[in-house]
Amino acid sequence: MKPDDIDFDEYCDPYNPRKCEYENILAASRRIVGQIVRTPLLQAQMSENLGMDLYLKQEFLQFTGNFKERGVRNTLLLLNDEQKKFGVVAASWGNHGCAVSYHSTQMGIPSIVVMPLLAAVTKVNNCEKLGAKLILFGDNITEAKHHAMTIAKEKKMMYLNGFDHPHVLEGQGTVGIEIYEQLPEVDAVLAPCGGGSLLAGVAVAIKHLKPDTEVYGIETDKTCSMTESLKKNERVFLPIDSSIADGLAVNKVGVNTFYTIKGPPPIVDKMVVVNEDWVARAVMRLVEEEKFVVEGSGATGVAALIAGLLPNLKGKKVVCICTGGNIDTTTMARALERGMASEGRLVKFKVTVRERPAGLAELCGLLSSMGATVRDCLPERAWIKGDVYSCEFKMTVETKGWSHAEEIEEAVKKHFKICFFPELKEKTNNLPTPRRGPCLAANPVCMQKNT
Repeated sequence: MKPDDIDFDEYCDPYNPRKCEYENILAASRRIVGQIVRTPLLQAQMSENLGMDLYLKQEFLQFTGNFKERGVRNTLLLLNDEQKKFGVVAASWGNHGCAVSYHSTQMGIPSIVVMPLLAAVTKVNNCEKLGAKLILFGDNITEAKHHAMTIAKEKKMMYLNGFDHPHVLEGQGTVGIEIYEQLPEVDAVLAPCGGGSLLAGVAVAIKHLKPDTEVYGIETDKTCSMTESLKKNERVFLPIDSSIADGLAVNKVGVNTFYTIKGPPPIVDKMVVVNEDWVARAVMRLVEEEKFVVEGSGATGVAALIAGLLPNLKGKKVVCICTGGNIDTTTMARALERGMASEGRLVKFKVTVRERPAGLAELCGLLSSMGATVRDCLPERAWIKGDVYSCEFKMTVETKGWSHAEEIEEAVKKHFKICFFPELKEKTNNLPTPRRGPCLAANPVCMQKNT
C-alpha cells in the first residue's frame, strides 16, 4: 500500500507497525484525568455462583456509554493546530462514532462519522445528537471505513482509526491502570476484543504493573478476527454478518494492535471464543443479577465465564471489562428472550385439545396450577388430521427453569394424549463447541492453574 492510496493511514502502516508502550499509557492517563469518567470496579453479585471473586469494570458509565471515549479524548488532545483546524473523520458501528462526536464537539474540532447502514438505531441517533456530521454508508465497517478515508483525503481531515491509532491504544490502556489501582491483587482480566485496541492497551498496562496477572481476549464465534489472525500469524479478513456483539464486528484487526498483542513478547495469555447464545445469556444475567444494562460486546467476558470456558479461574479475583451499554431496545428484547430460552425459562410445545366448552381452559388451568405463565398461544385447525373437533395449540410458556419445564412436560403428557415437546435437557453442549484461541504466553500457566 502506497502513501497516495485512499486506504493508506500513516498511523496504521503495515510496513511500520507501532507497538504500544506503558510509558505512553501512563502519560495518557494523566492527560485525560478529569475529562473521562473514572469508572467503578465493583464485586459482582454472581461471584458466588461462579465460584470466584468477580469484579465488573463499568465502562458503560462513560458519558456516551462506552470505553471508546478514553482513546478518542487522548488522540484529540494530541492533535496539532492544523489537524484541529481541518478536523477528524471516523468510521464506526456506533460507540467510537459517539465518542468522536461528543469529544470533538466539546473541544470545538470539526468531525464527520461514517456508519454502516445496518448500524444500531440507538447508536445512530446518539451519534447524530452529539454533534458530528453523520453519514450512513456501506453494508459493513470495511466499506464505511473506505468512504471515511476518501472524505479524509478530500477534505484534508485526519482519519481517526477507532481501534488502531497509536494514541487510541494508549487511551484504552488507561482502563488497565485503573483496574490495578482499584484492585492491586487482581489475578485475571477479561477484555472483549474487536479490532484489539482495548485488549492491547490493557494487556500492556497490566503486564507492566503486575506481570503474573493473566490477560484473556474474548471474542464471539461470529467476530473472532483476532483469534484467526493469531492462528495464522498474520492479519486476515473475516467475513462478518450480523452479531449480537456488533461492537466487536471488525473484519480485520488493527496493524498496531496485532503487532502489540502477538509480540514478542506476547502479552495476552489466551484468546477465547464464546458462542453468541452465551452472550445473550450474559446480557440477561447482568440485567437480572447486577441490574446493569450492557450491550452484547460488553457482556462477552461474563459470557465466557458462565459458559465454563475458564475453569482455571475458580477461586481467583477476576475482572471483566463491561465495555459499553449502548444496546437498542429491539436487540435487548431478543437477547433477553434468547437467554431465557437457553436456560429453560421459555419453553414451547404443541398440544392437541378437544374443541369443546372449557377445552382450552383446561389446558390453561393446568399450566396455571403449576406456576407457568402462558406467553403465546397459537391455534391450528386446518392442518389437523383425523378428528375435526380437535385443535392443535402451539404454546410458549414461561417457567422457573429446566426442572420446572420437565414437570410441566410430564403433566401435559398425562392429561392430553397428543402433544409434542422438544428435548428438555439442561445441556451446555447443546450449543456449538466453543473454540479456544491460540495460547500466546511464553509460559502458559493460565491453563495449568486449575486449583
